[in-house]
Amino acid sequence: MIDKLEMFIALANERHFGRAAEAVGVTQPTLSSAIRQLEDILGVQLVRRGARFEALTPEGERVYERALVIIGDVRAMREEMRAARIGLSGELRIGVIPTALPMVHRLTAPYSERHPEVTFRILSRAASEIMEEIDRLELDAGITYTGDSKRHLEIPLYEENYCLLVAADAEEAGRDSISWAEVGRLPLCLLTTDMQNRRIIDRLLDAAGTPARPIVESNSTIVLASHVATGRWASVMPVLIAESLGPGRGLVTVPIRRSRAGNPGRMVGLIVARRDPHSPTVNALLTEARALADRERL
Repeated sequence: MIDKLEMFIALANERHFGRAAEAVGVTQPTLSSAIRQLEDILGVQLVRRGARFEALTPEGERVYERALVIIGDVRAMREEMRAARIGLSGELRIGVIPTALPMVHRLTAPYSERHPEVTFRILSRAASEIMEEIDRLELDAGITYTGDSKRHLEIPLYEENYCLLVAADAEEAGRDSISWAEVGRLPLCLLTTDMQNRRIIDRLLDAAGTPARPIVESNSTIVLASHVATGRWASVMPVLIAESLGPGRGLVTVPIRRSRAGNPGRMVGLIVARRDPHSPTVNALLTEARALADRERL
């Protein structure tokens, strides 16, 4: 039954029989047979299908929600029993918004020292994708903006603040600070509008009366930094990532003055599913996050 629920979750997530079969490491006929057996066991049709997957039925949607809880608990129990036998081991899958990628090592390095048998898969994701993939059991945790979901447990880690990134020979490079209104009048390259960081910056520029009209947009901060290095463009980035990109690239950061509305920064933190109990590896990650949050407050 558990393996059939695992396959059903994969199908509901992938919306495609072939990709779902690949995700769980079985053949497509094996997966299709398992779904039909699950339907027979439960006495309802779970999937609308013609030549290919079409959608979950209303009953399938309800079973999917229940299956996520069951499989989440089963995985946590398996991990707990493994930890009791051999200690903490396995893989932690962490989704991270692009602007927080430079700080992930501040969690993973101390974690790895204490639990060397645990490995990490760190994936760059948009904020909305992180929440969805945690809910679908595709991620164990995320580092993203906090305060956007009551479905998740959050540990705030730091406040995201912004600066102007320019080439070292740009006119603005020697300034002590710059206003948001002045930033909006520069030729900008910014993250794409599907990124929450971009939407935050858009609101700040709108409030200053200079709406963003970027010439270059990308979902990669590396691409933005390379454009800034040409001297033709400037960018607005969180201080954390701007400082990680600047050295060696001929780039400098210029502080952006706070508006009268106060500090525009958003809190970034660790989020996990609200589950009791969490798996041992996730519990250990929560412990590291709380320790990091305490250090940030010192």
